[in-house]
Amino acid sequence: MSQHRILVPMDFTPVSEISLEHAFVVGKAFKSEILLLHIISSKKEMTDARLRVKVLMERFDGKYPHTIKTAIRIGSIFEDIDDVAIEQDANLVIMGTHGLKGMQFLTGGRALRIVTNCSTPFIITQEKGIKETGYDDIVVPLDLHQDTKQKLSTVAEMATYFSGRVHIISPAETDEFLKNQLNRNIDYAKEYFSERNIEYVVKISEHSSGAFVKDVVRHAAAIEADLISIMNLHEKSLMGILGQTYEQQIITNEAQIPVLIINPIETRVVRGSVFAQ
Repeated sequence: MSQHRILVPMDFTPVSEISLEHAFVVGKAFKSEILLLHIISSKKEMTDARLRVKVLMERFDGKYPHTIKTAIRIGSIFEDIDDVAIEQDANLVIMGTHGLKGMQFLTGGRALRIVTNCSTPFIITQEKGIKETGYDDIVVPLDLHQDTKQKLSTVAEMATYFSGRVHIISPAETDEFLKNQLNRNIDYAKEYFSERNIEYVVKISEHSSGAFVKDVVRHAAAIEADLISIMNLHEKSLMGILGQTYEQQIITNEAQIPVLIINPIETRVVRGSVFAQ
């Protein structure tokens, strides 16, 4: 049985420390080893980086029952996060971002660029912490993309462990062909979760695909969701508004709900279950 491993990129901002709190809760569930990764741009930063890592580890000493390791790399966050995730055989990356208005180095659009380049599923967090019970309510947008079905297995694993509820939301299409396609996707999801004894509810959005992203965020905030799960469809996305992609709008949601992002199967390395031990 292989060691479950969570990679947490750390830049010592409050947002990245919140992502570490998420890793602690998820990691306790799966007895995960946590690897903190700090990336610097040159050797001259190494002494300071080592000191900051040491201070951080002292602060969190005794707060996590399983192994915490640290790594400092000279390089780029856009390349090295994926490299380390593959080298360490990480099952999941949990990373903090600073939302739309963030003036720090990692805003929503840049976070998405890292996710797109990475073969490991991501949870992107903002400033909202995680409950001790974990992700109890998980929102799953289901649209016309067939790729969105791929995320159901990961959502099912998460919901099973945390005894969570899945909230399926789908756009309201008036076109009969599109409506039938959506209904098939919804029926597939309902059967998938029913077979695994996972509680779920279905909501049809008030709007069609054009305004769907706003409805997803609004609904997730209204039910006080703990997680939104999406596929990273990037170039395939038809829902860009004002230059923002569907994914970026979800990542930077104002309710600061964490987002689980999975790259489509054809663009990522498949290493089995995200939570397999």
